[in-house]
Amino acid sequence: MSEKKGKLLFDEFPPVSSKAWKQKIQYDLKGLDYNEKLVWESREGIHVKPFYHNEDLENLTPVAGAVADWRIGQSIFAGNSEKANKRAHNFLNKGVETLYFIVPKEEINFEILLKDIDLEVVPISFQFNFLPTNDLSALIKLVQGRNSNIYLNIDIIGNLARNGNWYYNLKKDHQLLEESLKSNFNQIISVDTTLYENAGADIVQQLGFGLGHAHEYINHLSERETLSRLRNVTFKVALGGNYFFEIAKIKALRILWNSLMKEYGLKIECLIVAEPSHRNKTLYDYNMNMVRTSTEYMSGILGGANVILNQPYDTIYHKDNDFSSRIALNQLLILKEEAYFDKVSNAADGAYYMESLTQQMADKALVLFKDIEKKGGFLKLLKNHTIQKKIKESAERQQEQFNHGDEVLVGTNNYKNPSDVMKHELELYPFVKNRPRKTLIEPIIESRLAEVLEQKRLEDE
Repeated sequence: MSEKKGKLLFDEFPPVSSKAWKQKIQYDLKGLDYNEKLVWESREGIHVKPFYHNEDLENLTPVAGAVADWRIGQSIFAGNSEKANKRAHNFLNKGVETLYFIVPKEEINFEILLKDIDLEVVPISFQFNFLPTNDLSALIKLVQGRNSNIYLNIDIIGNLARNGNWYYNLKKDHQLLEESLKSNFNQIISVDTTLYENAGADIVQQLGFGLGHAHEYINHLSERETLSRLRNVTFKVALGGNYFFEIAKIKALRILWNSLMKEYGLKIECLIVAEPSHRNKTLYDYNMNMVRTSTEYMSGILGGANVILNQPYDTIYHKDNDFSSRIALNQLLILKEEAYFDKVSNAADGAYYMESLTQQMADKALVLFKDIEKKGGFLKLLKNHTIQKKIKESAERQQEQFNHGDEVLVGTNNYKNPSDVMKHELELYPFVKNRPRKTLIEPIIESRLAEVLEQKRLEDE
């Protein structure tokens, strides 16, 4: 269609204002209340309307969303260097583009772990279950002279929140963190917000707490005059099942980070690594987990995550196995190679609903962040258990919605299959483990919505 014909065609359709649309809807409701019947409120306090208009974009600054060069990531437990290396090569041969090694102990042999992996092509991330000291020198020596992409992802505050203790103590942990910055790797610091989602925090809390969490590092390094060594910060994000809200969450995170960097006059890049949430995964009707992770992957991609880590459908109750790992990887390969999710860089950008939702989330999270800073900062509120209390309150509200059927997990609290049995399928304990121990603060505990219901079903089998 020529530009001239296009103009003539649309001239026949005069623009309709938001007010006119609302009046028409109100007329069709025949006296029922518009706000009561058609506007619903999320647990974050965000009001979702039945329609959106370009007037909703007034005073908004759209932020770029999806990146076309997002990478497929694979988490690998590296308890045994040789076995982990073998698994890494297997995944790379099947289409994985970046590796995320989970390192549980200091006796790791990096030379064996990274053997024959092209470090100039394959980005390598580490998640240490300890604070690396001497190990870094071995890794530095191994990659010396290579143009490698190594990400250390050290998160001492995240460890305190998750486990209730520092690795050593506040002073030594920060000292070792500063020494790690001298290693000149691409990225050292990570902010793991998956803990907040998996423990039941709502999206605004995840964003506000995540920004406050990151700000603790910025403040500390600024005071120590070592901030100039920081080039990137990784945010690890867990994606829940609310499709559009999760897209907006990723976009809002970038807005918030860019705003914080603007205040400091810095150009520290934000790298977002996203993975599916554990919160909504179920033991019964476990194939539904594949449906859930598929939409969660799409939310991460369209929101603009740089790396998407896959998650097998049976990860909560089975040990690693080739079948479920292959299925999980295929989900991302289909999205990338067959659905062409790597060919469009702005699929969600400019949509009236998405832009409005993103801005509302960013605004509410910014208010929460400012309140955190006004009260002394994230670390102080973590130590006096304010953060834990807020997350518990949110988790309890969500649990109540699940228990009453307002939040549905198909096959678990609705549309159950009574013949579904799982007692003899469990290779891993799928519920919260109570491990009494002495801690400096109360740790934030992850839990799934379906746990109590599933335990009852297992008893009744």
